Amino acid sequence: YAADYASSGSGAQGFILPAVIVIISMAIRYVTSRIIGDLKDTLGRNVKKDLRQKIYDKIIKLGVRTTDNMSMAGLTQLSMEGVEQLDLYYSAYIPQFFYAMIAPIILFVVTVRINWAVALVLLACVPLIPMSIIAVSRYAKKIFAKYWGKYTSMGDSFLDSVQGLKELKIFQADAAQNIKMNETSEEFRKITMKVLVMQLASTTIMDMVAYGGAGLGIALTILAVVNGALSAYTALFLILVAVDFFLPLRAFGSAFHIAMNGASAGNKILSLLAQPDPVWGNETVASTEITVKDVTFSYDGKRDVLKHASMNFGSTGMCAIVGESGSGKSTVVNLLLGAYHPQQGSILVGNKPLETLSRESYYSHISVVSYNTYIFNETIRQNFMLAKADVTEDEIFTALKKVNLYDFIIDNGGLDKVITEDAANISGGQKQRLALAINLVANKDVYIFDEATSNIDIESEAIIMNNIKELSKEKSVIVISHRLANIIAADTIYYIEDGEVKENGTHNELMNMHEGYAKLYTTQKKLEEGYTEVIA
Repeated sequence: YAADYASSGSGAQGFILPAVIVIISMAIRYVTSRIIGDLKDTLGRNVKKDLRQKIYDKIIKLGVRTTDNMSMAGLTQLSMEGVEQLDLYYSAYIPQFFYAMIAPIILFVVTVRINWAVALVLLACVPLIPMSIIAVSRYAKKIFAKYWGKYTSMGDSFLDSVQGLKELKIFQADAAQNIKMNETSEEFRKITMKVLVMQLASTTIMDMVAYGGAGLGIALTILAVVNGALSAYTALFLILVAVDFFLPLRAFGSAFHIAMNGASAGNKILSLLAQPDPVWGNETVASTEITVKDVTFSYDGKRDVLKHASMNFGSTGMCAIVGESGSGKSTVVNLLLGAYHPQQGSILVGNKPLETLSRESYYSHISVVSYNTYIFNETIRQNFMLAKADVTEDEIFTALKKVNLYDFIIDNGGLDKVITEDAANISGGQKQRLALAINLVANKDVYIFDEATSNIDIESEAIIMNNIKELSKEKSVIVISHRLANIIAADTIYYIEDGEVKENGTHNELMNMHEGYAKLYTTQKKLEEGYTEVIA
């Protein structure tokens, strides 16, 4: 317009108004681009923050159920890389989608007033890019679903290998595991190459449409100039518009691949967030006596893990749950923690059903020490403060003395000693004793020890069991143990076999029955005596 205006004889003054319009337009474009960029960044940050908070809240609510359908490595990848991909979906794909839909219409409105034939041709080519995207979308969804599956599988394999590196070295299986890892990596490489091939093919099709449409528009513009229908300067404008006409859609096509990756991650995140929460109420705990009444439970709705199980755990004393591996002992713990609810029967705390209690109220009375209790990568003092925020040094030292760790801690940095990740800088027995000391400071009413003495040294096992016996004089203590010698002093022992409580009573009472418990105890005793003779 400015060039035509100047060439018509209006002189340099003819440039003033167009120049002002151009400068204002450029300023508006710059400002809006900055605003859009800031909005995209803000949207991305908010999406990531909200999603990670929701994932964290869901993990807290699910508790032990978190890893039912997803491994810990997969969960870590999802909360990190998965959220990042979903951020790109919202910050890159969604804004580009609206821009790609609006920009061609605006350009068409501008160009149709100059030359309707060129405008129609350019507009007619626009739908071809979305059509090409739709054509590959089904295939792309399958590819990206497989991609995420292989990605999480590789993460699982890598994490397992790192965590079990010591065992792999001991059994000289590291070379075989290395081959397996290489195979997993190769599978991931192949699916990654399929993703890249699909993206390249899709990009090629979109480029052909974009450049072909622009070329056709330019050809019609040149033809109009030759026929005298357009001036050279107006034609130059149309040529520039023809090139820009397809750029928004071309960028949208590139963002589509980001969207597919983000959508795959989003589906997995939604699947996690859609898992039903454990049912809790708002009642408060009035009594810590727990009764398991005729409980039947199944994880998958097909095979009953517990069958009509009944138990009673008083407000003081020690009760033990024993049985062979897979008999249902840990399932009882999961039910007592409210992670699951029985399909039949009930669990009563006092005279109130467990599901009617407030989770905060119930958990304020219960503590769990398991075989894999996690000690945080913090100082010893900070780990104790997790159990009791206002804990004093005297309380910590008293607890450490009970578990025979006081001298070790004092000689190795005191309460400011940092426990490394997964308590790698202390022994397994020391880790379990420290976990017990932390829970002693918490001063709960009910203590559950789930295989707390598994795979530790004899000295640590004896210290832990002595503390458990002492604790049972004032608290309710529930012990799940594979080693029956540790629970001889229990007030009541529940022997579970194939999900059924077959026997219950004191150690002497069960031994006099000469049934499952007695046979298991006798077998273990002979094995331990034989082991003692071998190492003597």
